[in-house]
Amino acid sequence: MSISKKIVLVGHFGVGKSSLIRRFVQNAFSEDYIVTIGVQIHKKEIVVNNTNLTFIIWDVEGKDDLEKIRQSYLLGTSGFIYVIDPTRDSTYINLEREIDFIHQNFPTSSVVKVASKADLIDEEVFIKELSANNLAVDFLSSAKTGKNVQEIFEKLGLNLI
Repeated sequence: MSISKKIVLVGHFGVGKSSLIRRFVQNAFSEDYIVTIGVQIHKKEIVVNNTNLTFIIWDVEGKDDLEKIRQSYLLGTSGFIYVIDPTRDSTYINLEREIDFIHQNFPTSSVVKVASKADLIDEEVFIKELSANNLAVDFLSSAKTGKNVQEIFEKLGLNLI
């Protein structure tokens, strides 16, 4: 059995969305920062629970407010990966409001919350900070080291099949 699902990575500019995609799709990382303008689309097939799952991955430009993203980019999305940068609290201060927006407007979509750039932080301190603010993420990841990148997409895939 083979199925195809549209996945959209969202979050503020510079949080590491494109780097996560590049690590997942090409198993590569670059220190160069290139701003995504509009949307870039990638494709990768993985096997989850004996199911061939093709991700059509939309890398949308970073916005500090999810509601400002062109709604046409989000139509038909099966799963979202919401990416924050743990070194910049402005990227996650409104995390729950943004997740609520996704649930209200895309009620059948699955959401995975990711703190990228985990190689740059003390993870225990960051988790305590999130907890103190009643926030949580599903994964701490790093596109640079590859930490949890595959696992993010596998979890989303499990949620979608």
